[in-house]
Amino acid sequence: MKAAVLHGNADLRVEEVAVPEIGHGELLVHVAYSGVCGSDVPRLIHNGAHFYPLILGHEFSGTIVDVGEGVEAGLIGRKVACAPLVPIFEHPQSQRGNFALGKGYSFIGSRQPGGFAEYVVMPRLNAVLLDDSIDLLAGAFMEPLTVGLHAINIMDFRPGRTTAVVGLGTIGMLLMQSAKLLGAGPICAFDVDPAKLDLAKSYGADTVVDSRDEAAVGEAIAAGGYEIVFETAGVPAAEIMALRIAAGKGRVMYVGTPHVPLTLQPAEFEEINRKELTIQGSWMNYSAPFPGWEWTFGAEALGNNRIRLDGLIDRVLPLSQAGTVPELLLSKSVQGKIMLDTTR
Repeated sequence: MKAAVLHGNADLRVEEVAVPEIGHGELLVHVAYSGVCGSDVPRLIHNGAHFYPLILGHEFSGTIVDVGEGVEAGLIGRKVACAPLVPIFEHPQSQRGNFALGKGYSFIGSRQPGGFAEYVVMPRLNAVLLDDSIDLLAGAFMEPLTVGLHAINIMDFRPGRTTAVVGLGTIGMLLMQSAKLLGAGPICAFDVDPAKLDLAKSYGADTVVDSRDEAAVGEAIAAGGYEIVFETAGVPAAEIMALRIAAGKGRVMYVGTPHVPLTLQPAEFEEINRKELTIQGSWMNYSAPFPGWEWTFGAEALGNNRIRLDGLIDRVLPLSQAGTVPELLLSKSVQGKIMLDTTR
């Protein structure tokens, strides 16, 4: 089969590799589409891979084409998305339902071969069945969709609360739509990119604010701020703004993954004290029973076209052109998600 194999930093090669063998309790998926996640960027171009060579790809969908011993044969032909975490179920955190908090887990697409390939093997538990009505390009968005749903799931989320989403990348856009589906609102979206603000407005944001416009940010704060704030950008300016715009007794959920140090000035830290904020972090997208409500609700939302994806894709590349991905990322010309069509 063909696969895009990472041999070193920014060295992604499309080559022939063996089709993976199916073990007990596993199934073989013919991959349709695989997304390049923001977490793949450091693996691809910042020496962040666990080892080389490696087949990346944890945001993917496809069709089950074969099953191993112990897996029902009737699944062959079903559409699936991948829940990529492979937990150590005996770990004390897993026993409490906190599967991503345990140590020693594996992960499809970063610690074992993933979806940048024509075929991938996964445990049956990691295969999230999709309704036949779901387009497989949409199905490949299940993993990033569930990241936002997990953040909503683990906080004291209540419908009708004033809500802000800071950062409108793929995760932020999907989280904003999910929060709206679940009754949040009114919702305000913050970003520095006018095009993303326009897209968020079309997705249902009640208001949008350019984060660089200090007057507009000040108006939001003066109006009382937001009871619920989701930060999804993972950059210092957004992380600090989340504290500033939170209302008194508000809840701030940090979802974005930081890559540079964050320094808080005393007045910025005092936003937490003086407003008695509840600060929480969100990691991955799993709950009990594995893989969790996030995945069942996400599949239902996609199946009923309640989540919009138009405008989130920068380009769809055939797998044969996957070797150009590092160059595209280094050029910083990508506006949206790169999807690999593994059937081409």
